[in-house]
Amino acid sequence: MIQSMGYKGLLCALHLLLVIQLQPCSSCPSVCVCSASEADCSGRGLVSLPALSSLPSATRTLLLPNNRLSTLPASAFANLSSLERLDLSNNYLDNLPAGLFAELANLSDLSLRNNSLTALDRDLLQGLGSLRRLDVSLNGLAAVPLGLLDQQQGLTWLSLAGNRLQALERAAFEPLVNLQHLELGSNPWECDCNLRDFKHWMEWLIYRGGFVDAMECTLPKDLRGRDIRSVPVEMFNYCLQLEDENGGASGGAKGGSPPCVRATTAPASESTVARTEAEAPDCVRQRYRPVSVRRAIGTVVIAGVVCGIVCIMMVAAAAYGCIYASLMAKYQRELKKRQPLMGDAEAEADPEEKQISSVA
Repeated sequence: MIQSMGYKGLLCALHLLLVIQLQPCSSCPSVCVCSASEADCSGRGLVSLPALSSLPSATRTLLLPNNRLSTLPASAFANLSSLERLDLSNNYLDNLPAGLFAELANLSDLSLRNNSLTALDRDLLQGLGSLRRLDVSLNGLAAVPLGLLDQQQGLTWLSLAGNRLQALERAAFEPLVNLQHLELGSNPWECDCNLRDFKHWMEWLIYRGGFVDAMECTLPKDLRGRDIRSVPVEMFNYCLQLEDENGGASGGAKGGSPPCVRATTAPASESTVARTEAEAPDCVRQRYRPVSVRRAIGTVVIAGVVCGIVCIMMVAAAAYGCIYASLMAKYQRELKKRQPLMGDAEAEADPEEKQISSVA
C-alpha cells in the first residue's frame, strides 16, 4: 500500500511538473509555435498580427518573417517589454507608425529586412535605448531622416544595403559612437558634394576600427564603379558645377538633397511645424568644407589677386610705352621738318664768308 501511494505521489508530481512546463505555452496564439522564451510565427501567410497580447510574459524572441504583413497598428507590440529580438523580415511592410516600438525598452535586435519601406519616421525607433543590431536592408529607402538614430548610442551593427540611397547626412549618423559594422552596398550613390561630409565621418569610423562594406559610385560618370572609400575627398565637387548652372543649390530636384528637404509631403501638425522650425538651421546650414579644400580656395583667391595686380601693372606699362613711343615719333617728325631749313641757312651764309675772306 505504501508502495502504491509512492507511485501515486510520483505520478502527481510528474503531472504537476508537466502542467508547470506547459503553462507558459497555454496562451500561445494558435498560428505560432511557442517555447519557454520564443514565439515562432514565421511562414504562416499572415496578413495581420495574431493576438500578441496573449504571449507568455517570459517571451524574449518574436519571429514574424516570411508572411504577408503590410501594415502594423501603433499598439502592435504593447505589453511586450521583455522582448529582446524582433524579426519582421520578408514581409510587405510599406509604412511603420511613429513610436511603434516605444514599449520595447529591452529590444536589442530588430530586423526589417526585405520589406517595401520607402521612408522612415524620425520617431520610429523612439524608446529603443537597448538596440544593438538594426537591419533595414533590401527596402526602397531614399533617405535616413535626421533624428532617427539620435537615441541609438549603443548601436553596434547597422545595415542599409540594397536601398535607393544616393546621399546621406553626416549629422544623422554622428550619435552612433559605438557603431562597429556598417553595410551600405548596393545603393545608387552619387559621389558629389552631398556625400562629402558623410565620407569624412565614414573615414573616421574606419580609422577607429569599424567596418564599412564596399560602396560603388553611380554618378558622376568619371567615378562610376569606383569604391567611395578610395576616392579622394577633393574629387567630391561634381554638384558644385550643377548648382552654379541651376542658379544655386535649391534649383531643381537633385537626388542628393538633404532628407529634411524631401520630407515635406506629410500633413503638418502644430507640433510638426514647431519641430521643423526648430530644425531649420540644421537643414539650411552651409555645408562643412574640409581644411584642405578651404586652404586650396584661399590659395586660389590669393593667386587671383596677385595675378590681377600684375595684369594691371602690365597694362599700365603698355600704356606708358605707347605714349612714350607716340611722343618720340612726333619729336622725330618735327626734327626732320627742321633739318631742310637749317641746310638753306648754311648755304646763304657761305658766300658772305667768301667775300670777307677775299677782302682780307
